[in-house]
Amino acid sequence: MRLPLSPLWIQPAAKLSGYPRDTRVDRQTQDTRTATGCERRPEPRKARARGLSCEDVPAPLLTCPPSPSPLPVPVGAMGGCFSKPKPVEVKIEVVIPEKERSKEEMSPNGKASPLIYKVNGTARHYHLEEHPIASNPYHNPKDVVEASVCHVKDLENGQMREVDLGCGKALLIKESGEFHAVGHKCPHYGAPLVKGVLSKGRVRCPWHGACFNISTGDIEDFPGLDSLPRFQVKIEKEKVYIRASKQALQTQRRTKMMAKCISLSNYNLSSTNVLIIGAGAAGLVCAETLRQEGFSDRIVMCTMDRHLPYDRPKLSKSMDSHPEQIALRPKEFFCTYDIEVLTEMQVAAVDIKNKTAVFKDGFKMEYNKLLIATGNTPKALSCKGKEVENVFNIRTPEDANRVVKLATSKNVVIVGASFLGMEVAAYLAERAHSVSLVELEEVPFKKFFGERVGRAVMKMFESNRVKFYMQTEVSELREQEGKLKEVVLKSGKVLRADVCVVGIGAVPATGFLKQSGINIDSKGFIVVNKMMQTNIPGVFAAGDAVTFPLALRNNKKVNVPHWQMAHMHGRIAALNMLAHGMEISTVPYLWTAMFGKSIRYAGHGEGFDDVVIQGDLDELKFVAFYTKRGSRRWLLGTRTASHAESRRSDEVVAVASMNYDPIVSKVAEVLAAGRTIRKRDVELFVRHGKTGDMSWLTGKGS
Repeated sequence: MRLPLSPLWIQPAAKLSGYPRDTRVDRQTQDTRTATGCERRPEPRKARARGLSCEDVPAPLLTCPPSPSPLPVPVGAMGGCFSKPKPVEVKIEVVIPEKERSKEEMSPNGKASPLIYKVNGTARHYHLEEHPIASNPYHNPKDVVEASVCHVKDLENGQMREVDLGCGKALLIKESGEFHAVGHKCPHYGAPLVKGVLSKGRVRCPWHGACFNISTGDIEDFPGLDSLPRFQVKIEKEKVYIRASKQALQTQRRTKMMAKCISLSNYNLSSTNVLIIGAGAAGLVCAETLRQEGFSDRIVMCTMDRHLPYDRPKLSKSMDSHPEQIALRPKEFFCTYDIEVLTEMQVAAVDIKNKTAVFKDGFKMEYNKLLIATGNTPKALSCKGKEVENVFNIRTPEDANRVVKLATSKNVVIVGASFLGMEVAAYLAERAHSVSLVELEEVPFKKFFGERVGRAVMKMFESNRVKFYMQTEVSELREQEGKLKEVVLKSGKVLRADVCVVGIGAVPATGFLKQSGINIDSKGFIVVNKMMQTNIPGVFAAGDAVTFPLALRNNKKVNVPHWQMAHMHGRIAALNMLAHGMEISTVPYLWTAMFGKSIRYAGHGEGFDDVVIQGDLDELKFVAFYTKRGSRRWLLGTRTASHAESRRSDEVVAVASMNYDPIVSKVAEVLAAGRTIRKRDVELFVRHGKTGDMSWLTGKGS
């Protein structure tokens, strides 16, 4: 929040002690739900055929508790559907979106003006109760702490400081002469934001690149779902005071205000306004963004998985995690905000003409807007014996848990030095009797990080008892009593193996779209524009299964299968479902964790020409800048260029680091601002070390 230098408290727009809600009876709306917003979900085909209710079968996951009285289930041609229940009058609880609430609170006549929601084309009006706006945003005085944290001259513009309020810490920021106070930890994995990067009204996390607005605390780039709490600041007698909620100081996170569905009675169970195929990061962020923007119609997510959305990167980084430990949101969240999730439901086809998704069991669901976020499917081995037991692709928490259990004190062979393969090898190195890694390339990560960085990583693995078998492939998997016993390589080497993990890449999970009319490229990726729209109106796509124009690389169509990028895809898709006209412009950001060390990476270095390295690779403390020649800025309109001109045109397109924070986040901010980092600037920095010119990194350069 922004604060003039005067002894006045600035009231935040959102109440930290709880979101303002408005509850009333709408007599024109007939609904079968209770005030909690819970609704029945479709049952599996077997259950419908027997005429059973949701309480009778353990079927696709209910995202909220079933109601006491089951609905009748007549069997129909599609395997059955729910009959239309009798209308009843209920209380509807509307969580007012923040921007709409601010409009009402600023009504010129001093009264709350009606809020208008459009449901199936029909405008419905909801009025806030007429009451004065509370001057104190904290309902419970016992939950409030106030403390003097520093003198006004203790911070210069552009500085951040962690300050202790006695029962928790806050991040105090001074920018453009104004003070702001927000949570001090990134809600994603708890990184200290004081070690991050402050730039033009936002702070970027030093670990994984999430960005937060310093005035509102709102998350602006990902990964992660929650925003930062923001606290009140005042200046009095040259001292800076912060007033904060004790609870917010403890949680260090804030979930944005969200609307709820107010029109479920207008739908039968086989129709929805928004259908999201896939329940990963892209799908969940899309659903949450719609609710945050005030969308109050039905949202249905469907997934082949058994679980609600979870933190998929942890499957290879923390393999013994249970589903509930890595869930992105608890079950209650989906019930509270009316985001329906159908688990173990696979879409077999999409009929774009009739706006219908056809499920594998014959169930059909009509939609108005569609998001396809199905991710990818791991490649399988094609060698002899591929069907033997104890050969795994890591796709689910159960897969990861099973591998850890079987690998303990046993011999493990990992095929593929991919991110997944290397992370699994690192995780199992201390648990297994032996870990062998088979890779077709000469060096791990050569195409992604370059040969020098790849060799440094390989050396780290070898020092942790991981044995590499490079430039070879698997020719056969041998079994004993049906279980894996040996892995035979094309080089002739035979490896003892009780468990084999395959990490040789993936293909987009888009086979069900081949006859749909949705544009798919030669590799199976869905082609979208900057607004995540496909060639079909009302159909969007996001995540690992798409190619999209990347602004950083002159709008080249690329596939970026990163966790952070999937989040942003989902947000952009949701905003454009609501006709916001928002284009994607984020900088890709990823990380990998091995043996307690992380490599951070920002940008898109595909096809890089050179790598400029600062630091010590042997000590695993370095930063690598990936450059590519042929910039349009220098060669535009010319047919040829001299070597000197070509060197001048070389630009940094990506950066990677280990034990060099927050350099990657700094470079990401420079690239996000649309500025150019030239290779010659980086070379001078490397040549002169910390004494070199760093204007290119502080925003004063090109």
